[in-house]
Amino acid sequence: QVQLVESGGGLVQPGGSLRLSCAASAIFFRMYTMGWYRQAPGKERELVATISGGSGSRANYTDSVKGRFTISRDNAKKTAYLQMANLKPEDTAVYYCNAARGINQDYWGQGTQVTVSS
Repeated sequence: QVQLVESGGGLVQPGGSLRLSCAASAIFFRMYTMGWYRQAPGKERELVATISGGSGSRANYTDSVKGRFTISRDNAKKTAYLQMANLKPEDTAVYYCNAARGINQDYWGQGTQVTVSS
């Protein structure tokens, strides 16, 4: 049974940092594109960042987080990360981890809450 388990969320002040982790099990991790999405109250889920499978040589970010967030992966640990810096109140959302490979291999974690507030 495939599982993606996020951790690292919490409450942080504006300008602060957090690192989210997504631990995967029961998948051939290195073959999957890993992504982070977020959903704020009353809004649709949006893509935050993705990293390619294998060595993770390709990373993409939504414009609002470029220069502040960094996605990475450790294939040996089957874990993806999202390092978030200079956090803003508008980054407040539930953050979800995604593992994707083709049409029928698409998995989601349960989400972790990130709240940016003073």
